[in-house]
Amino acid sequence: MRSVRGMRIASAFVAGGLVLGAAACGEAPKDDNGAGAGDAGGKKYSACMVTDVGGIDDKSFNTSAWKGLQEAKKANDKIDIKYVASKSQADYEVSMTQFVNQKCDFILAVGGLMGDATSKIAKANPNQQFGIVDSKLPESNVYPMQFDTAQAAFQAGYLAAGMSKSGKVGTYGGLPIPPVTIFMDGFVDGVAHYNKTKSKNVQVLGWNKETQKGSFTNDFAKQDEGKKVSDTLVAQGADIIMPVAGGAGLGTTAAAQASGGKYSVIWVDADGCESTPNCPALLTTVVKNIADAVKEAVVKAAGGEKLEVNPGFVGTLANNGVSLAPYHEFDSKVPADLKAEVEKIKADIAAGTITVTSKAQPTK
Repeated sequence: MRSVRGMRIASAFVAGGLVLGAAACGEAPKDDNGAGAGDAGGKKYSACMVTDVGGIDDKSFNTSAWKGLQEAKKANDKIDIKYVASKSQADYEVSMTQFVNQKCDFILAVGGLMGDATSKIAKANPNQQFGIVDSKLPESNVYPMQFDTAQAAFQAGYLAAGMSKSGKVGTYGGLPIPPVTIFMDGFVDGVAHYNKTKSKNVQVLGWNKETQKGSFTNDFAKQDEGKKVSDTLVAQGADIIMPVAGGAGLGTTAAAQASGGKYSVIWVDADGCESTPNCPALLTTVVKNIADAVKEAVVKAAGGEKLEVNPGFVGTLANNGVSLAPYHEFDSKVPADLKAEVEKIKADIAAGTITVTSKAQPTK
């Protein structure tokens, strides 16, 4: 398995002044400077991104992927970047076809929901280089970037169980799809590991790993839906909640901050203390290092290096493709012995001493 070298937790996302393009409205995709797609010089290497429906500013996986393209451009000024934001799933094929027609060198699809559309367009354009986050497709021209987030979520579950005062923690998702449920599986198993180690009985609300049933917003953008689900979990006694719902989870982080400490949140994907306005309510983040994976893929492709699709990139704790973010404002509140135990879990998972399993783990 190839690992991303020098991976580190992504720094703060900066995207001031961007204007969202929308294929459904017939707008030209926007590049990093807000310019139209036809402005790029002939010698540039163009990397073009299609967001999932959560949009570029979801503070989560779309945000992280765009940051990766921005970092690629910083690393190589010959790289031109642009994106188009999907308003619905019907936009996926339209937007990717649009980028094929514009002769983009690298077309990035963000999110597992885009798998079918990407597969169809890639099959029809075998000489076009594609990349996709959170999926692996049969087409040899689609470079997969997948993340075993169950590993870092296992740490988060153990941490949540150790920090809970009510003895109940919760999680919910956007949709019951593998890139979401993999977090929830790891979280549940981390709590179970804490219970076994400490002879405790901390309960997890919102997800049953065995039945694969739980709480979902059925949306990755509507913050009121996220708040509604987490309000229910809090009413049932949860004092720490991990939303895996993209921008919809911001409804939970805002409500947690407004609660004055009644409950706290574990964010996912991008470090929430760097990507959301609700750091005081965030215990930590289960980081999916999409930014560095995207950056490396695009920089390599722009340099003429062939991207090997088998296995592509699979992020783990061992290669820092997934990680647990710093505790930030909770740093003084997390006991030193609990911090040490969480770090020991990371080492044990990386070494194979602890095996984390999920039906949603990346295929190789």
